[in-house]
Amino acid sequence: LGINQELEVFVPCLDTAKISILRLTNNNPERRKLKLVYYIKPVLGEDEIKSDGCIKVNYDDNSNMVIGENLYEATFKNKVFLTSSEKIKSFTGDKKLFLGKGGISNPDGLKKVRLNNSSGFGATNCIAIQIDIELDSMSSKEIVLNLGVCENIIDGKNMAYKYNKIQNCKQELEAVKRKWKDTLERLQVYTPVESMNIMLNGWALYQTISSRLYGRTGFYQSGGAYGFRDQLQDTLALKYIDPQILKNQILKHSKQQFLEGDVEHWWHEETGKGIRTRMSDDLLWMVYLTAEYIEFTGDYSILEEKTSYLVSKELEENEEDRYDKFERTKEAGSIYEHCIKAIDRTLNFGENGLPKIGSGDWNDGFSNVGPKGRGESVWLGFFLYNVLDRFTKIMENLNKENIENKIEKYKTIMQQLKKSLNTNGWDGRWFKRAFMDDGNTLGSMENDECRIDSIAQSWSIISNAGDNDKKYISMESLENHLIDRENGIIKLLDPPFEKGKLNPGYIKSYLTGVRENGGQYTHAAVWVIIAESMLGFGDKATELYRMINPIEHARTKESCKKYKVEPYVIPADIYGAGNLAGRGGWTWYTGSASWYYKTGIENVLGLKINNGVLRVEPCIPSSWKEYNIKYKWKNAFYNIVVRNPSGKNTGVEKIFVNGNELENSKEIKIEDNGIFNVEVLM
Repeated sequence: LGINQELEVFVPCLDTAKISILRLTNNNPERRKLKLVYYIKPVLGEDEIKSDGCIKVNYDDNSNMVIGENLYEATFKNKVFLTSSEKIKSFTGDKKLFLGKGGISNPDGLKKVRLNNSSGFGATNCIAIQIDIELDSMSSKEIVLNLGVCENIIDGKNMAYKYNKIQNCKQELEAVKRKWKDTLERLQVYTPVESMNIMLNGWALYQTISSRLYGRTGFYQSGGAYGFRDQLQDTLALKYIDPQILKNQILKHSKQQFLEGDVEHWWHEETGKGIRTRMSDDLLWMVYLTAEYIEFTGDYSILEEKTSYLVSKELEENEEDRYDKFERTKEAGSIYEHCIKAIDRTLNFGENGLPKIGSGDWNDGFSNVGPKGRGESVWLGFFLYNVLDRFTKIMENLNKENIENKIEKYKTIMQQLKKSLNTNGWDGRWFKRAFMDDGNTLGSMENDECRIDSIAQSWSIISNAGDNDKKYISMESLENHLIDRENGIIKLLDPPFEKGKLNPGYIKSYLTGVRENGGQYTHAAVWVIIAESMLGFGDKATELYRMINPIEHARTKESCKKYKVEPYVIPADIYGAGNLAGRGGWTWYTGSASWYYKTGIENVLGLKINNGVLRVEPCIPSSWKEYNIKYKWKNAFYNIVVRNPSGKNTGVEKIFVNGNELENSKEIKIEDNGIFNVEVLM
């Protein structure tokens, strides 16, 4: 047609709109008339099928906007609107009429002179607007198309008026770019591995913020809910950017805790509804993140913040979960009290001295391991030990009545737990994964399926609860059985569940090698890298960190054909068996991105901040001679260069700040202003 098209799409910093700037260039010697149609399929509720026929569309001529509203939806009151910098000529809310026999690939509506201006009420819904434009010969034209959401029409009209001006859109686009640049470039790294630099210098953080915290949705999971354990862990990556984000998330999630100490597994803020379950790890992540926040900032005041609880009848004996809108207490409890309730609720041990797994721990797919109240989790034992270890250290700095007795109780439990983990939880060459209600064991070499599971091994090190010799033995076993270098993956468990006698839950319904069932679950793969770094294995840790980087799965045309998904975002999983081995699975919406970022910055490159003090403790390949970190904290700039002349994996000999060697310390007090040139010699 001789017409070039460029489309620039962005979301404003504050307004609830999706702005599309379409630039058309007519390279023909004659004037061209064009018809543009913008089409969407609105839901405006929980379910597309239920909302069909309930959405009414109308046109506001004065504001040049088409507005859609679900007249029968009691929960979602928001309205959707379409508008443009060009006059809307016609519209329709009738999907069947618009698509006709041509379908979505060649809609009949494109062949009509104008759309029928139908409200679509009572029909299968869509919203389509038609714009007619003329392009002079050898000229360009910019058109704004605006898809927005508003609670009331006045807000929608204001947004339409604002963004129907192209100059306003361009100014807002620059503001959006500045905001993302400021957020993503506060911490930049320059290492010998370019793929590592790319992921750590923007992509992993962008994925976490945009998909996990803002959207809470993605192509493979269009949910919108908050997951109790999920969005808490997402903020781990953001503490270097703004620790207030961690604090806000802790306060938000604490409100979803029941008086008894357990929590909603997930909830929708729009409806206030959530699900009460027997998941055994969710509640502990609040304590874990609270410890992380306090350790990073030194801000103990969060423990005095008060939030309310949820109240409801406890789950019945044979009731696995309950989805409802639960009542809220008038009285509030401090975050300290919330954390204590969570810990105490978890202190429910089975005959092997390990915490009971309920209807799943971190692995939701283990839904049939312990719903009857007997099953126990080895991994949860390590996680609980780590939480107790970190929180008791925080408690020791508090001045509270009878706190010494509580601390002593927790420390006694830690001793008993460590003993049980290293005896009943040990299988000879690695740690078991769980004990089931029916007496079977997961993660034992005696099994035909799930002989070894990675997270029991990695957390024996992360928690510091594994006996010293067992840590090294278990990680060697993990490397031998779960690392697949041919396909560039670290499997969650092996062999996958298929036809054996074990029935651990819905994990068995996945194909072998898919997702949790024997594929790489990237969340757990990153924990393996943390464990390797904590053991001081810099060559292994960085090799594995690079191996699971999505960029490394798309180096060649052949590897792209196998991997098949976006090479610039962390995948939740990669398939691990048969002809699907090496194929990427669920992308964008995964908490793995946050852990991947945290692991690269803290465990590999060694940038650690604790209570306002900066340390650099690398765990890198011996072949690395130098790398750099540039970090902006408030109005202070830290230019850090790490030199490794002796080819070491770990260990720092000297640190210089602005040319002066630090004496008797390798710690740098974080300042709010100034420029600090830091040289670290390994």
